Amino acid sequence: MGARPRDFLLSVALMAGATAALGQTVATDTRPAGKIAHTAIPDFSGIWAHPFLTGFEPPASGPGPVLNTSRSRNGVANFQQLVGDYTNPILQPHAAAIVKKSGEMSRAGTVYPTPSNQCWPGGVPYVFWDFLMQMFQTPDQITFVYRHGNEVRRVRMNQPHPAKVTPSWYGDSIGHYEGDTLVIDTVGIKVGPFAMVDMYGTPFTEKLHVVERYRLVDYDVAKDAIERNRKENFEPPGYGGAPYDRNDRGKVLQLHFTVEDEGVFTTPWTSSITYRRSTGPWTELICAENRREYYADKDSEVPHAEKPDF
Repeated sequence: MGARPRDFLLSVALMAGATAALGQTVATDTRPAGKIAHTAIPDFSGIWAHPFLTGFEPPASGPGPVLNTSRSRNGVANFQQLVGDYTNPILQPHAAAIVKKSGEMSRAGTVYPTPSNQCWPGGVPYVFWDFLMQMFQTPDQITFVYRHGNEVRRVRMNQPHPAKVTPSWYGDSIGHYEGDTLVIDTVGIKVGPFAMVDMYGTPFTEKLHVVERYRLVDYDVAKDAIERNRKENFEPPGYGGAPYDRNDRGKVLQLHFTVEDEGVFTTPWTSSITYRRSTGPWTELICAENRREYYADKDSEVPHAEKPDF
């Protein structure tokens, strides 16, 4: 994904994040905080694993994400060649051209830059590829921690989006519970130098809008999605450092998400991530430990400041 990582235990200090302020005009939440029904809040705590590449599970029907046209001998996506299906009808012509160019580079043996291999924040939904995720729930805020690069995003609970949103790497995320489901609405995701919603280079604009729905479900409920994922995505040997028990038939954490961006897509599309409880410890991957890309004979374009802060 990036430079050679070292695994060691993560110590996370959860701190209140600053809320977004001025910038993008968005619709506000019509659910006043004082009128939200109080129900039992589901417990999503723990370490959740989804060690598959490139991660997005295709839906059972309807518009879905760009998938890899390069396949391994066993039929699953070939992670050594990221050749996105630029003929997917969700793509507008200019977006299809970008995906096609990225695929041509990969077929030629050139590693094109992504947030992962350049050590930049990925935003949503890109970051959903990560093998390990932890969720920390408090009444006012939910904090997500993703293993690769220790990426952190914060969700304000039972609040509207501000009238103007300043674009940021993970956007302005607000959440609420609908019964046993956590619903998160995100806008204002910053368009950076490696802006993409997936590992195939699919671009996005300032109009990107992502809605996530998290729910604990029985294994049998998620079984079809799990099987679709196994047929589509590559599972690395040793679970990529994110072990889980394949024989566990307990509850799984299922994320269904919807993506829309009228500047890139012809229609909203959906996908899912079905997390299993990890049986291993939380580990860190430090993306920028070695900036040198030996295979390309250059340094990764890791974030840097143009001028000192003081």
